[in-house]
Amino acid sequence: MMPDDWTISHFSQSNPVGSGQGNVAALLRRVAGTLDGLGDVSVQDITFTSAVSEGEDDLTMTVYFHREPRRR
Repeated sequence: MMPDDWTISHFSQSNPVGSGQGNVAALLRRVAGTLDGLGDVSVQDITFTSAVSEGEDDLTMTVYFHREPRRR
């Protein structure tokens, strides 16, 4: 669990190393599943980075969020 005293919470996620590591759609689904598991949060920002590796690109997404219901 993340500390409650942070100004904003965040998590970073990548695909497993190996075949499919550079699959952007799979990473988006993985991040969406994590967000669903957090419940009703307000997302502040999402960053996407790609690093060249020996095999497929190493992709990472970082999601910054507040533990408060999103505005509707």
